[in-house]
Amino acid sequence: LKIMFSHKSGLAFRAQALAVKKHLGVVPRAYFSGSSPPKVKNFIDGKFEDSATDKWIELTNPATNEIIGLVPESTTEEMNRAVKSAEKAQKAWAEVSTPNRVRVMLNYQKLIRDNTERLAENITYEQGKTLADARGDVFRGLEVVEQCCAMATIMQGETAENLSANLDTYSYRRPLGVTAGITPFNFPAMIPLWMFPTAITCGNSMVMKPSEKDPGATMMLAELAHEAGLPDGVLNVIHGAHDCVNFICDDPTIKAISFVGSNTAGEYIYNRASTLGKRVQANMGAKNHGTILPDADKNMTLDAIVGAAFGAAGQRCMALPVAIFVGETQAWIPELVERAEKLKVNAGHVAGTDVGPLIDKASKDRILKLVEEGIKEGATVLLDGRNVQVPEYPNGNFIGPTILDNVTPDNTTYKEELFGPVLCCVRVDSFADAIKLTNDNAWGNGASIFTSSGPNARKFQHEIEAGQVGINVPIPVPVPSFSFTGSKASFRGSSNFYGKAGVHFYTQLQTITSNWSHPENAPAWSTTMPTLGTK
Repeated sequence: LKIMFSHKSGLAFRAQALAVKKHLGVVPRAYFSGSSPPKVKNFIDGKFEDSATDKWIELTNPATNEIIGLVPESTTEEMNRAVKSAEKAQKAWAEVSTPNRVRVMLNYQKLIRDNTERLAENITYEQGKTLADARGDVFRGLEVVEQCCAMATIMQGETAENLSANLDTYSYRRPLGVTAGITPFNFPAMIPLWMFPTAITCGNSMVMKPSEKDPGATMMLAELAHEAGLPDGVLNVIHGAHDCVNFICDDPTIKAISFVGSNTAGEYIYNRASTLGKRVQANMGAKNHGTILPDADKNMTLDAIVGAAFGAAGQRCMALPVAIFVGETQAWIPELVERAEKLKVNAGHVAGTDVGPLIDKASKDRILKLVEEGIKEGATVLLDGRNVQVPEYPNGNFIGPTILDNVTPDNTTYKEELFGPVLCCVRVDSFADAIKLTNDNAWGNGASIFTSSGPNARKFQHEIEAGQVGINVPIPVPVPSFSFTGSKASFRGSSNFYGKAGVHFYTQLQTITSNWSHPENAPAWSTTMPTLGTK
């Protein structure tokens, strides 16, 4: 949306935008054209190139709503060339030994580490999160790249010798071919790094479609991958919205799709692509619950809930938007409010900021509407951040920490994924009630418990249905030696992201049964069903 303002407010607005640029040291990148506003380029066959499209999507700074660039809707010809480039490059790349593919990843992890600050600044500029959070975004993706450096071991198959006389069976993991990744706006570095490093180290090529709301980090990561020695065409980047997604789903050369985003988009992509025989892994929405028991460490628990509920302005699929207070812990709620009130809301580049802006005005408006509906349905407002003022950035997409109490399962704010800095407090009488409430929730990304009791923790982890469980850990995202194991309505597909599950997704298991009998012991072949002999 174009921003309309008076001459006086316009001067103030431009001054704010310049302050953001000056602080972050934003300079033209190779992936931007020299136009005004600058236009994001495609990355095809190892080169940044201008798009020939006549359809552009406005890229805005969430703290100012200034238009900072234009993102192309890549043309059909450009998308076809990206896939053709990936197909050609993959055939040669698959023949490169795994140790040599790993050497590219070793170079790559060093370059990402060296450019962390540059990546973080871009993320804050385009996505809005705090610089500290943006650095964490990069680091959690870097961990996946580091894990890929062990791919020679992770990809190993299995062997069984002498299953019958002179007969051995062994398996390999072979690349699929051309793969594709579709990423969301909330983690511009981490989630692309969940996808293409694993895919390409397994011997595939990948076509990436980053979020049109903040594509810069993916473009920078593609540039660094090329610098690390990745051959032309192994990684390509195209842009767009619905037409680009449909192209990826429908193109017969693409064998597998990785997606992270909303349930609406994820279900659509899974159904459309799966019908055409593609593999799909889709991480989707969530409504993670945290259960607080009376034996929990109060200070640690309340601090953990505040950080998990309001960090990244609540724009995490593993945020903690529901806190279940069991029994006497309900008396802790006022102290929770006191802690949340102290959080600083401001632009992400400003030192000391705890909560940055939401990604765009549409997201802000949606959250405000849902909160208003929840209040009308009976939720009590304990902390109201809807009218938060950020004097330096009055045009930003800010909502302050908001806490709703007496939320029930039929309340709109409980049923909907808010994806903002809003915490729903639910009161229950017993531990059993908390487990039932959590399990009745349709989503299954994560659930946490806060307790000092080993038996209670064991009961929770055994009975809870969420894919990822935290015990005194509010955001239980696994490190890459494991896998991100969302479940229920939060995931579609057969294999999860990164770790061994990620490798399994991007590879096809091939099993070989081999008979090298010495001539003097050669078996007599027959037409009966083989039983592998009796020896």
